[in-house]
Amino acid sequence: MWQLAAVAVDRTYLLPSPVEVITAFVTELSATTTFTIPLTSVSLPATRLTANLAQSLFHYIPGLVVGSVLGISLGIAMGWDRRLDTALTPVTRFLRPIPPLAWIVFAIVWIGIGHGGAAFIVGIGAFWINFYNAYAGVEGVSTHLQEVAASLGIKSDIGMVKTVIIPAASPSIMTGIRTSIGQCWMIVVAAELFGAPGVGFQIINAAQNLATDVSVAYMMVISLVFLVSDGIFRRVEKRILAWRAWVQKLLSRVWVRHSNQTANE
Repeated sequence: MWQLAAVAVDRTYLLPSPVEVITAFVTELSATTTFTIPLTSVSLPATRLTANLAQSLFHYIPGLVVGSVLGISLGIAMGWDRRLDTALTPVTRFLRPIPPLAWIVFAIVWIGIGHGGAAFIVGIGAFWINFYNAYAGVEGVSTHLQEVAASLGIKSDIGMVKTVIIPAASPSIMTGIRTSIGQCWMIVVAAELFGAPGVGFQIINAAQNLATDVSVAYMMVISLVFLVSDGIFRRVEKRILAWRAWVQKLLSRVWVRHSNQTANE
């Protein structure tokens, strides 16, 4: 259907055909260039496609990691501590509706055009996704798990969070991380609007030159990278959550035994 529509339109800049997109993909993958590692003067031989992808990864990965860590940490802290939640909820509700792209001006002023500014935008997007998933996960932890842990001698807040809260909230936390992996790729394209190098910049630059076949080729690159990263994370998530079911089952048995003992006494 795509091929037939492209033939009917007969204008590459309006709708490139699959053959033209694949040709552009192969050209970008084979055209040689050099890639300079950010913050260094080291230059490596590369192709145009791999160099642009590496540029995007240099602000995608730091933004994703830092934003996710901060979002998860604050979400757990506010979900656990009622006083902190009461103090910070007005701030989070005020800032949450502001889209990450609205911070582009401050990214340029504070950090500048480049990897730092783009990573800042990506980090904001990752922060809110992970914050609310972690917050909801902690709020949804069953109180009986905390009571079991307390009966087994866990009294401190830190011990309770490490032993009970984080494991019980891990499915929601993992969902947040997985969602941010995909959403932040979307933000990367927008974060490169102001000139940061990478795949998103190439999509915009090619479109401005009516080379939409190149734009679609780089869109395919983003999709392929997401599919690979999402597949890898799904495997990691499955392994991390495998022990959680065993722990919950064990805690449930302990709780039943403790309840029966209390009833008999």
